[in-house]
Amino acid sequence: MFLEYYGLREQPFGVTPDPRFLYLSPAHREALASLYYGIEAGRGFLSLIAKPGMGKTTLLFHLLEKFRNTARTAFIFQTQCSSREFMRFLLAEVGFETYEQDFVKLHEEFNKLLLQEARAGRRFIIVIDEAQNLEPSVLETIRLLSDFETPRAKLLQIILAGQPELADKLATHKLSQLRQRISLLNGLMPFSFEESTNYIHHRLKIAGHSGAPLFAPAAIQAIAQFTEGIPRNINNLCFSALSLGCAVREKIIGLSLVEEVISDLDITKHQTELPPLSTSDRDALRMAANREVAGTPHDSPHVAENRVRDTLTPAEARAYMRQLAVQMKDWKRN
Repeated sequence: MFLEYYGLREQPFGVTPDPRFLYLSPAHREALASLYYGIEAGRGFLSLIAKPGMGKTTLLFHLLEKFRNTARTAFIFQTQCSSREFMRFLLAEVGFETYEQDFVKLHEEFNKLLLQEARAGRRFIIVIDEAQNLEPSVLETIRLLSDFETPRAKLLQIILAGQPELADKLATHKLSQLRQRISLLNGLMPFSFEESTNYIHHRLKIAGHSGAPLFAPAAIQAIAQFTEGIPRNINNLCFSALSLGCAVREKIIGLSLVEEVISDLDITKHQTELPPLSTSDRDALRMAANREVAGTPHDSPHVAENRVRDTLTPAEARAYMRQLAVQMKDWKRN
């Protein structure tokens, strides 16, 4: 393990959503503030949508920590379920174990729990992670939960968090009523180079590092470029770089070491090879070339490419695309 070698108290690039390690980029800070004030204002439905690996779950755990002493909270991540299963998961999450199977009775039990918390002056917050996996019928069940209210306040605050597919579902006509109830919609953006640098240094500092930077600027630039500023990818690459650095006894993670890790993480090296073009494929390509479908010398590359695509027969098009795929693999290797 590299912790002792680099003077760290704990793992800085772990895979669990530990809110202590949350780095608030401008986009993350804005999303957190929006969700916090949405709950404070009793807006009912809120949403957080971002691509995988952007730190949604870590941010949500951090948010719930702020309400630990003033609200009853539930964090649901089992989203491939029926409406009945969802209600049972929800009740179990707040410590109400039940073997009840009747959906109406499950609904009634939850209503009682809400009223109990409201009388105690406590908010009730439900976070539903990976909500893109929910069936429309379950999303409709969740919408109906928001009907629990008094003339003066919502009894329940619900945060739907998920990947962009969640936005696709919410945009459908079938879920228009749910979409209309979502008063705040937030997103997260990949880190810039500067934010990636600050993110790496932040996590190392929380883990106990002090002194000179462990990663050279050129190494961080390569990390930011390869990971496209996605926190989960940064974590994986930095973990591997520190592991390799410890193995080869390098105190500073330099560019060459990061490039070696990037090469090791290149999944394309492990893909199956494309089979050679068949005789029929080669004949189709030859026929396409003989027909001079590439356009005139005055065509731009974009126009010529469109003309090729629009005039090839299906067989020629398949052969053409397979040839391009082979060329791309050769280009990547070189």
